Amino acid sequence: MRTNIASIQIRFSDIDWMGHVNNAVYLNYIENARIDFFNSAALNINWREWGIILARTEINYRVPAVLHDKLFVKTWCSRIGAKSFDLSFLIYKNENGEIINIADGITVLVCYDYSKSQSVALPQHWKEWLEEENKV
Repeated sequence: MRTNIASIQIRFSDIDWMGHVNNAVYLNYIENARIDFFNSAALNINWREWGIILARTEINYRVPAVLHDKLFVKTWCSRIGAKSFDLSFLIYKNENGEIINIADGITVLVCYDYSKSQSVALPQHWKEWLEEENKV
């Protein structure tokens, strides 16, 4: 299925008093990666009328990240349903050729009609795009 890798720049304001990236900041990292994932699509989403909403996020924190780490977020479609789909993610750093898993998890996204305030079926062309294999 479709996969994307986004680079993340850790900001000084991301760091908590313990010297590592605050746990809440990871939500911003995966949101930025999700936006990058969708920016690679030709889906013509009009976010004011029809699009997706975030229904659930699950994060497993594995290793603390610190200010000078260079992080990447790998995002891929891991499930396609009738009205929703899952994007799994892996936040990692590459240290001397070794991939170190910082955090991983899953987001559940639901297709949503904002004018009707209700979930709607996932369009067929979205399913096809999400199912496509791509070279990362």
